[in-house]
Amino acid sequence: MSARTKWLILAPVGLLLIGAGLCVLVGAGYEMHAGAPFMRWFLKGTYSLILVNGGISIFGSAIRFRVMLDTRQLIRQELKRQRKDFKRYKKAPSPKGNGAT
Repeated sequence: MSARTKWLILAPVGLLLIGAGLCVLVGAGYEMHAGAPFMRWFLKGTYSLILVNGGISIFGSAIRFRVMLDTRQLIRQELKRQRKDFKRYKKAPSPKGNGAT
């Protein structure tokens, strides 16, 4: 799978997991204040923590792939510019043939 495909998959999945984790966290907080049993809201809160941290981790990986894409693009542009400058330099007439002393 290419870096672009990985980025296109991982970024939305990471954001969805972060959002889902925050929704579960709100539900756990509501249950805590409503007087639900300790284990019920505690386990929901733990589950939300897992979702949020997993989402952040996956989104961080997506950012890594995006940085790789941007870096490759900049390197290719720079190499293309250097090749163009080198070809222009090779085609320039040499100063020896104009009779200057």
